[in-house]
Amino acid sequence: MAALDDLVAELERSYLETQRRMSDPAVYNDHREVAGAGRKLKELEGPYKLAQQWKQARADLDAARNDPELAEMASGYAADLERLEEELKLSMVERDPADDKDVIVEIRGGEGGEEGKLWAGDLAKLLQRYAERRGFTWEEIEVAPSDSGGLKEGVFAIKGDGAYSVFKYEGGTHRVQRVPETESQGRIHTSTATVAVMPEAEDVDVEIADSDLKIDVYRSSGPGGQSVNTTDSAVRITHVPTGVVVAMQDERSQLQNREKAMRVLRARVYEAERDRQAAEQAATRSAQVGTGARAEKIRTYNFPQSRVTDHRVKVNVPLEQVLAGSLDHFTDALTADEQRRALEG
Repeated sequence: MAALDDLVAELERSYLETQRRMSDPAVYNDHREVAGAGRKLKELEGPYKLAQQWKQARADLDAARNDPELAEMASGYAADLERLEEELKLSMVERDPADDKDVIVEIRGGEGGEEGKLWAGDLAKLLQRYAERRGFTWEEIEVAPSDSGGLKEGVFAIKGDGAYSVFKYEGGTHRVQRVPETESQGRIHTSTATVAVMPEAEDVDVEIADSDLKIDVYRSSGPGGQSVNTTDSAVRITHVPTGVVVAMQDERSQLQNREKAMRVLRARVYEAERDRQAAEQAATRSAQVGTGARAEKIRTYNFPQSRVTDHRVKVNVPLEQVLAGSLDHFTDALTADEQRRALEG
């Protein structure tokens, strides 16, 4: 218990110090400083409240044990204290600093030819339903449809408090087993679509100098390569230090295409830096369980058996629920698994 006492004391000190900084005029007038302090205060708020409840529960238990008239309530207080202690420990697990951010999602058809592209389109609709069920907004940034009405590739933004903490678990290869509409023999095919999930970076998260950018403009092209715009509205931006390239042509205005391209570019550069840091940290560990690499097949959608299986946490959910945009069982299990492993490690 002493160790938890020390953690709570440090939590309280950090919370009150962050509150003080938020009201400091020197901090308040610095955009970067106030943004960082605001995020930290929001992150500490939940654990701080739990710590106060935990301290009160411990005081109640001590009082019950020392007062014969309250003795019969001691077991209930002890159960409350144990529950709050577990919640408090989990709440103090170091969070991913990107958890509160908006999200950039890239979806592409994978194995399976045209059926893989159809599945990518279905997956985009599924994730959109889930986003809307969670109260987030879904924004289409750029979409390249396939000939059959599926999705060659699409870039989307999901906006809302904590969007990355929910959608980061969707990054990876999503495998589907079903009979394609074009299959005359009724045979089951296995196809895939890949999802990349990146926190949408703000200016304060990643600094990109204009001198690091190579910007090309050209005319937008439609199906078959024909020009659909008589002005150079399409934009291709290259981040020279990392080699990240983003092209955007959906909008008629060069300025709008540039703004969209910069949003995606900033997210990709930010994610590349996070990947680099994670790789450095992983290299120092003796063992690593579940790399989360995008190449891993994270989930199988089995239509004949009306079941969806998440292979990381071995959780099954009825297909009908998942297609309706209900992924909470997966998100909750994956969040709990991540917290449990952080506590152990």
